[in-house]
Amino acid sequence: MKKLIRITTVPVSLRVLLKDQLKFVSSYYKVIAVSSHGKDLQQVKEEQQVEVKAVDMTRKITPLKDLIALWRLYTLLKKEAPLIVHTHTPKAGTLGMIASKLAGVPIRIHTVAGLPLLEERGVKRKVLNMVEKVTYVCANKVYPNSFKLKEIIEKERFCNSAKLKVIGMGSSNGIDTHYFNSGWFSDETKSALKNTLHILPEELVFCFVGRLVKDKGINELVAAFQELSQSYKKIKLLLVGPFEQELDPLEAYTKECMEQNAQIISVGYQKDVRPYLAISDVFVFPSYREGFPNVVMQAGAMSVPAIVTDINGCNEIITHEENGLIISSKNKEALKKSMERLLLDTALRHKLASQCRDIIIKQFEQQYVWSELLKEYKTLETSLHN
Repeated sequence: MKKLIRITTVPVSLRVLLKDQLKFVSSYYKVIAVSSHGKDLQQVKEEQQVEVKAVDMTRKITPLKDLIALWRLYTLLKKEAPLIVHTHTPKAGTLGMIASKLAGVPIRIHTVAGLPLLEERGVKRKVLNMVEKVTYVCANKVYPNSFKLKEIIEKERFCNSAKLKVIGMGSSNGIDTHYFNSGWFSDETKSALKNTLHILPEELVFCFVGRLVKDKGINELVAAFQELSQSYKKIKLLLVGPFEQELDPLEAYTKECMEQNAQIISVGYQKDVRPYLAISDVFVFPSYREGFPNVVMQAGAMSVPAIVTDINGCNEIITHEENGLIISSKNKEALKKSMERLLLDTALRHKLASQCRDIIIKQFEQQYVWSELLKEYKTLETSLHN
């Protein structure tokens, strides 16, 4: 069986963002998953039933460590001699594509799921632009996971448009709509969770799922909710996700509001976010940049309408006033107005909720995304022999 090596910077990306995809592909290829050391990597081996190899990589700019990782990846690829190397995440993409090119891997592909460099300026931005171009030069094919992201890559001139392709309708892994289904949660189960979180039956719940960092728009979200909660007492803001204070810290005011406002509930990282989406009325995702955000699809599959920023990925999952609302990025006032609108306009909120799930099933069902990716692998294989 031909070998396929999938590489991410940290193993949680393999385990969560690509959940079950490796198991699906392993019916057609011998799959080896490569990422940094960690318990998540062992879980990938057990859950997805594929071979795993550890090569430590960092998410920051660390030249010496990067060179060591590059050498280890090159050595691994020379030994394994895969037909395909498919990378995800920025650092793994750069190191994995360079190592693959040097090792003579025939098919070298990279998925782009967001461009963190878009938020950078000055010398750092120039360096990151150059690194991005090197990644794409070494790849045979580059897969932006949204059409808007493809446009951004073309606009930035990171590579020739002929190298770019969006798989299916977008997304890196699609969404398991059987798993993400509010029907799994009874009224009794939802009431019990609300009671545990001190949410009253009549209170409207705004929910955010993701890392609690600046780039996800948490400063604007908390500030908007803080003002709303002065006027409306029957609302709650439910924050589901971990802090990452080292990489992307929140403002002091934001943390102060989260600690002091009893209407803001932070439950930290949760392995299963479905119960929290099941008790939510509106999903709020004011991110600055994305590739193709899984959480927006998850909320939609759970029939929760979303308020999202007008950025790539988000504006491809959400159609304004059809399954959610779209606002400008980094705009607290626009966010506050949209939250207030869905709080007060019950008819609109219910209309949006009634249409969410069907849209996700039609466009982003997981099996469809996987089959389209497999088709792409087979097409690239065929092109080698022509």
